[in-house]
Amino acid sequence: MSEIEVRIVQLEPMRMISAYGFGPQPEGVAWEKMIAFGRKNNLFKEGEYPSTYGFDNPHPTKGSPNYGYEIWLPVDEDIQPEGDLRIVDFNGGLYAVTRFKNLHNIGDVWGQLIKWQEGSRYKLATHQCFEHLLKGAGGPPEGLVFDLYLPIAE
Repeated sequence: MSEIEVRIVQLEPMRMISAYGFGPQPEGVAWEKMIAFGRKNNLFKEGEYPSTYGFDNPHPTKGSPNYGYEIWLPVDEDIQPEGDLRIVDFNGGLYAVTRFKNLHNIGDVWGQLIKWQEGSRYKLATHQCFEHLLKGAGGPPEGLVFDLYLPIAE
């Protein structure tokens, strides 16, 4: 892969609905919950897919095929959770952000973003990191476009 382009972004606080999956492919479990909830609550229509924020929770561990994945979708105050979905009040934060295409590249791009941070004037921060799905949802992995958000501090 070529050298990544990084921009610094301040995310504002957001109210999010959270869907959670756990298992060998938890992204799909969480995604299906979010899609069902979103359609039921008219957050988007059939064939439309929301721009979501996702992250491992917990991360994969050696010796187990299982891990967790959480997906957040910004929502208004009038949206209430159902089932095992929950509301998260995200405090916002400062991020180093890079964009890439093709889900198969995600591990390499995360590694490049961390190397960028290590060589920058920014410290790694503790607020939530994200994989922000921008487009291509519902299609092949090669067509997915993401922004990766690495939490930083000055």
